[in-house]
Amino acid sequence: QVHLEESGGGLVQAGGSLRLSCAASGRNMSIYSMGWFRRAPGRDRELAATINWSGDSTYYADSVKDRFTISRDNAKNTVYLQMNSLKPEDTAVYYCAADRFTFRAPQVLSAEVAVGSWGQGTQVTVSS
Repeated sequence: QVHLEESGGGLVQAGGSLRLSCAASGRNMSIYSMGWFRRAPGRDRELAATINWSGDSTYYADSVKDRFTISRDNAKNTVYLQMNSLKPEDTAVYYCAADRFTFRAPQVLSAEVAVGSWGQGTQVTVSS
């Protein structure tokens, strides 16, 4: 059983930065693509970014491209989301996700049906 635990959320002013972390336990996650999704108030959950198992291929939603950077440290079984130039519309609960199967391209994880495990989520609030 995989356990994903997010941390790093909080309140930040527009234009500021936050770094989210997702620590995985219970399985070696270095062979799975990982990703970050988010759910804003009153909206469906949507993709933010994904990264492949080795960390050399990434995929971003247009809304966060050039502002967010996803990375991973397989030695620590941890995935990160560096969020810069934050906007009020980035306010959401951010969820860490792990692919259902191994060694797939990060684009595959852009669909929720591909997710095998979810974290509980961490709140990010951006004030204007």
